[in-house]
Amino acid sequence: MIPISEKAKNVTPAITLQLGAMVKQMKAEGQKITNLTLGEPDFNTPQKAKQRAIDAIENNITRYDLASGNMELKKAIAEKMKKDHDLTYTPEQIVVANGAKQALLNSMLTCINPGDEVLIPTPCWVSYPEMAKLIGAVPVFVETKKENSFKMTVEDAKKYITDKTRMAIITNPNNPTGAVFAKDELMALCDYLTKKDIVILSDEIYEKMCYDFDFVSAASLSQEIFENTIVVNGLSKSGAMTGWRVGYCCAPTVELGKTIGSIQSNTTAHACTISQQAAISVLKECEEDTKMMAEQYKKRRDMIVDYFEKWGLLDIVKPQGAFYAFINIEPLKDKIKFEGSYSAFFCKDILEKQKVAFVPGSGFYKEDYIRLSYAASEQEIMEGLNKLKAYAKSL
Repeated sequence: MIPISEKAKNVTPAITLQLGAMVKQMKAEGQKITNLTLGEPDFNTPQKAKQRAIDAIENNITRYDLASGNMELKKAIAEKMKKDHDLTYTPEQIVVANGAKQALLNSMLTCINPGDEVLIPTPCWVSYPEMAKLIGAVPVFVETKKENSFKMTVEDAKKYITDKTRMAIITNPNNPTGAVFAKDELMALCDYLTKKDIVILSDEIYEKMCYDFDFVSAASLSQEIFENTIVVNGLSKSGAMTGWRVGYCCAPTVELGKTIGSIQSNTTAHACTISQQAAISVLKECEEDTKMMAEQYKKRRDMIVDYFEKWGLLDIVKPQGAFYAFINIEPLKDKIKFEGSYSAFFCKDILEKQKVAFVPGSGFYKEDYIRLSYAASEQEIMEGLNKLKAYAKSL
């Protein structure tokens, strides 16, 4: 029997994908499930982007390209960063990857040594700690406070920094909470981390989904912070391109960008050439599609906030971005008999009894909460909320 490495044993499968598989199995059995689990837009890829991909196939744009990404796409990303954030990147500082996930891992591999510590504020996206473990680093979970909308503050970070701290991950807007940093909050945190010589890995995949104020990229705050920050983004959310697998990172120096590209060249090489053509179209031709999606998400967000305000029993921290609501289920805790993780039991129980699927907070390192994804129709969302209320009343 082939043995499994110790590193591989330490990696935990993503709970979001596990739940998605469970829901698919129940649906295959004929059960009607209201699925509010997956972080995937319910919109289709814009038509212009699809057509550009079709044209690429017809014109045989199907061969190897630069390992760090198609040059036209990298220039389009540079133009986007200049237009949106007044940031100047050359194509050599940009690496196009097979999704933002790979861009994150590439960046961590480039900057972190085994034994280094990575600050990860919780609640957090499920894959950050697994990536850190996979490369031999130590994930250090920074507990955040509800009164700060679960955003990491300087005071939070100070409690966990040691002489081994090498990197801090900032997710803005946040998954699973939907929190967005105001400029002054982000400035205080990034300035402190930069002065402590802690690399900032800024995951900005949900930047186009900000509802209450303008999004601010960490790298745009100051020259010193720019030089200390790697920005990661992609087209999965803003372009409804989850299956196309196109993400990217922007490095503060050409040397760092080339090193990240070198790592990618020896693993997967470049992202799919056809997908990259579609990504060019999203960046250059599909701004209205992206705005339309964001407007719909905001409308759904407002509906959810209004629902919980009127209900009163359970509450959420008002999401200001992304397409998630993080629901506090602690008020029901004394009414439920469970063993192990409360949020995991809650999600399994409500799925079996009410046929509605949420993601347990335990998967994001935060108990007593569940995540609702409103990348679903208003009808599905309202159906799911009513099932949650019915479950609470039945206890």
